[in-house]
Amino acid sequence: MSDLQKITPYLWFDNSAEAAVALYVSLFPNSRVISVEQIPSGPGEDGAIIEFELDGQRFTAFDGGPMFQFSAAVSFVVSCETQEEIDHYWYGLSEGGETQPCGWLKDPYGLSWQVVPAALSELMVAAPLPVMEALLAMGKIEIEPLRRAAGLG
Repeated sequence: MSDLQKITPYLWFDNSAEAAVALYVSLFPNSRVISVEQIPSGPGEDGAIIEFELDGQRFTAFDGGPMFQFSAAVSFVVSCETQEEIDHYWYGLSEGGETQPCGWLKDPYGLSWQVVPAALSELMVAAPLPVMEALLAMGKIEIEPLRRAAGLG
């Protein structure tokens, strides 16, 4: 059985791939830089192509120049078991970026993330309207108010 990963997210940066990867690898456990290849010419000249893993998931970061930018149309969801985990990822990823409602944020490099409790679906099933109302009032998600809204706290 091959351990080949069939789908690898490929992230296009404008001369910030190395800094972005350094941030991501510092925040997620079981993460590492696999390889760094310098780009000798073209729009990404002096940039890099970086293969890396975040919690065992392989990614590639590429300094391709300013032609393409990230949008919220694509985001990465970080499922967290505890409030401490939510706080870790929320503050670590949003510092120098932009916080948004309902656990969404843009990191300093423009990539969108959703930092959410792993139990969010369960809480939504327990009490959809009160949990959604509580969620819509939050930036960084707080688990206990959501549990209370679901009648579980």
